[in-house]
Amino acid sequence: MLKVDISERVLHFRQPAGTSRGVYHTRRCHFVSIRRDGVEGVGECAPLPDLSCDSLSSPAEYVSVLRGFCDEVEHTGQIPYERLRPYPSMLFGLETAMAQLEAGGSTALSDTPFARGEEGIPINGLVWMGSFEEMYARLEEKLRQGFRCVKLKIGAIDFHRELDLIRHIREAFTKEQIELRVDANGGFTPQDAIARLEALARYDIHSIEQPIRQHQWTEMAVLCRRSPLPIALDEELIGVNEPDRKAELLDTIRPAYIVLKPTLHGGMHGCEEWMGLARERGIVSWITSALESNVGLNAVAHFAAKAYGPAITFPQGLGTGQLFTDNIPMPLEIKGDKLWYTQI
Repeated sequence: MLKVDISERVLHFRQPAGTSRGVYHTRRCHFVSIRRDGVEGVGECAPLPDLSCDSLSSPAEYVSVLRGFCDEVEHTGQIPYERLRPYPSMLFGLETAMAQLEAGGSTALSDTPFARGEEGIPINGLVWMGSFEEMYARLEEKLRQGFRCVKLKIGAIDFHRELDLIRHIREAFTKEQIELRVDANGGFTPQDAIARLEALARYDIHSIEQPIRQHQWTEMAVLCRRSPLPIALDEELIGVNEPDRKAELLDTIRPAYIVLKPTLHGGMHGCEEWMGLARERGIVSWITSALESNVGLNAVAHFAAKAYGPAITFPQGLGTGQLFTDNIPMPLEIKGDKLWYTQI
């Protein structure tokens, strides 16, 4: 017999996390705890306001819907995957809790070299939006820490100042020394996007995530055809939950990459669907966390290790666990440019 409980916690960012959609100062997380015969599994349900398709109108409404699914899991012992498609953050939390329960309560959620502490997962260093000086200082810190792939959030300051920052990087480091990714979070318009992509392409950028806002499939498809810079979809995938619709999106837009976040893109089950559909079309994917606590980050990391390992070489986006002052302890450690699971 399963027992499922829900708790809540608000985490605080060390520094405001700025995107083109706004600035986050705190992070509200709900945790589902599944218990059976003295063994417990915990999962994180943490939708992003104004971004997740299942953030709902209020925390109270979110908990009410989540409680209904938790009751069903209690009674059936199964996760109702199909009915949870519209609620990816809830599905991710329940999947994580069930995985830990099946692992006997261990936070090692996969039988992989990563889970055994034999292998680290390469990750990109993330430079959040800010002033030119703030972003440059954050970049220098990432380079000192040993990162060889850096992702810059752009769209908060004047675009020409952001180009100056990227030019400074390329004057000091070649693309062989530092791989640069940029994330516009939909900050460009369809009218100015091509000119900006052409300007960025001069600096050997690996890829750009979501140059224009989602739900503009025709305009995004044109950009993917014309852009000198490979385009990755991120926000575009949010709310596209049915397999047929996922295939239609990929066939229409034809991106070079998709960036998968279980909290936003269908839980681990939904992300596996995205991976398979992308692979069939020659589209590369990678996995990124979505400002979860270390509970969610741990689950995403083990999922990435299982999906892409062993011997992952493509940097994933798994470094957000250092963002909070009051994070939940988890045996994860960043050494150089790799994330390691240290409980062995």
